[in-house]
Amino acid sequence: MAADPKVPVNQERGETAPAPSSSAEVSAFLDQVKARVPASSGQGRLIFAMDATMSRQSSWDMALELQGDMFRAVKEAGGLDVQLVYFRGFNECRASKWVRDPDALARLMRQVSCQGGSTQMGKVLAHARRESEQAKVNAVVYVGDCMEEELDELSARAGELGLLGVPVFLFQEGREARAERAYKEIARLTSGAYCPFDVGSARQLRELLTAVAVYASGGRKALKDFSGTSSAALRLLEQLG
Repeated sequence: MAADPKVPVNQERGETAPAPSSSAEVSAFLDQVKARVPASSGQGRLIFAMDATMSRQSSWDMALELQGDMFRAVKEAGGLDVQLVYFRGFNECRASKWVRDPDALARLMRQVSCQGGSTQMGKVLAHARRESEQAKVNAVVYVGDCMEEELDELSARAGELGLLGVPVFLFQEGREARAERAYKEIARLTSGAYCPFDVGSARQLRELLTAVAVYASGGRKALKDFSGTSSAALRLLEQLG
């Protein structure tokens, strides 16, 4: 996987009726996270992967803003090294260098634009496995809206991550049925979590992404310190016990 940022592509998507996330779904997401063994305090490593295919064009600006907010919020939480991974276009899947400066990450993200093409989540999972074999990856966050790959192959790669103890937290924009099924299975196999969202739940998504990032950077203690400013972090902390 190359060491410079770029984006994914989409083909035909299944037709579904998008529905906003319910409080029950958010609670279920947090319930899934509670079973995770918290990362040890200190510098964490988080891979942030994005579907940058054309189907996400309408919400791309919102996505960039949310992701920027997410990493700015964890700057004070004990440190977090983040790698941006994205796919788009014809067989294009790129990974950035690991960065600690939120501003540097924001600059990387702004260089990415949406292009048509198919999903390449298998490559994202394989890349995450290789990275974790070199140095522990505390979590993978994936934001997308559809799925055009074979679930059996994705499940095999997700299982490899699960054996390495790398949870994948998947956030789905909209309710494309095939993607929902795949995301839930990947979350199950990696002991991660799944949560749907729509443009109307931007604030909720921001809080959940930030809580996961804080958790990856410093485990339960960092999340407890952060809970004074975030209701999502507080809810997550309550689920962790």
